[in-house]
Amino acid sequence: MSKKMWMIRAGRNAALVQDFEEKNYVAVGWCDLNDLSEVKSKEDLELLFRKAYPGDSPAKFRMSFGQIARFRFEIQKGDYAITYNPEYRHYPIGKIISDYEYVPDSAGDFNHLYKVAWQGKIPRDKLTVATKNTVGAIMTLFLLNDSARDEFLQLLSGGEPIAESDETSSSSEMDDIKRDVIERAFEFIKDRIQKLDWDEMQELMAGILRAMGYKTRVASAGPDRGADVIASPDGLGLEQPRIRVEVKHRSETIGAPTLRSFIGGLRSNDRGLYVSTGGFTREARYEAERSTIPVTLIDIDELADLLIRNYDNSDTETKALIPLIKLYWPA
Repeated sequence: MSKKMWMIRAGRNAALVQDFEEKNYVAVGWCDLNDLSEVKSKEDLELLFRKAYPGDSPAKFRMSFGQIARFRFEIQKGDYAITYNPEYRHYPIGKIISDYEYVPDSAGDFNHLYKVAWQGKIPRDKLTVATKNTVGAIMTLFLLNDSARDEFLQLLSGGEPIAESDETSSSSEMDDIKRDVIERAFEFIKDRIQKLDWDEMQELMAGILRAMGYKTRVASAGPDRGADVIASPDGLGLEQPRIRVEVKHRSETIGAPTLRSFIGGLRSNDRGLYVSTGGFTREARYEAERSTIPVTLIDIDELADLLIRNYDNSDTETKALIPLIKLYWPA
């Protein structure tokens, strides 16, 4: 049976990689957890973890607990371990030669460790695009798939690097990775938008319209306030086009009766913009299409797309609602 191969990162920015290499070990942090040698089950470890990190969100708990549980219970003597040295762009690779150990006050408080017999260093430039993508995952610890493991072992034994089938195939694979990154980022942006309060959602929509060249007025809270946002070239609604914006930040889908009510409140020279993070029914979209007054419907996907396309022109207040950073990709 083929041995497993584990990527175990040497701390933030690989700060401990030299220590890993020189002292022949791999380790993880979670320093609020003490010696786990006597912990015999994941259930017992979960109780300790929740007590040590009571403030973790459900998502952070799942990711962090999953990694420390794998480190404690799934890594076996004889498995392979790799880590990454970004300064020299190589992957030290070796075999686990001990059971789990706890060494308090270790470098960086990475007190949970395994001893390793390093066997070689694999240059990143010799890896295929697929394997580079696999070992590029940001988690502290994860199991490599069989293909990546076999590629590392082939290079470790002195074999030739695996040739990419052709340049077109390599380029296509890079495109697939890029597309995956973009799609994940888009979903994360939508997650951040969904977490906004209702009044923040109004301000976000007003900010996007300002980035598009309009001046805006946001309605104050209270009944009978009319449209949530008014946008126009002059900011007063006197110059055309005057855009009346309704913002619904809820999980319910907007149906045709609600949209008909909104359209009924528009004047002949108005333009309507209805924003619903819960989406619209087919009948509501039909109502918008048949309206004699132009009405545009914006769901969560279209809102995120508008934000991204107009982000560079957005003001500080809008960017503060959804802070984004640029990611650069090789051309």
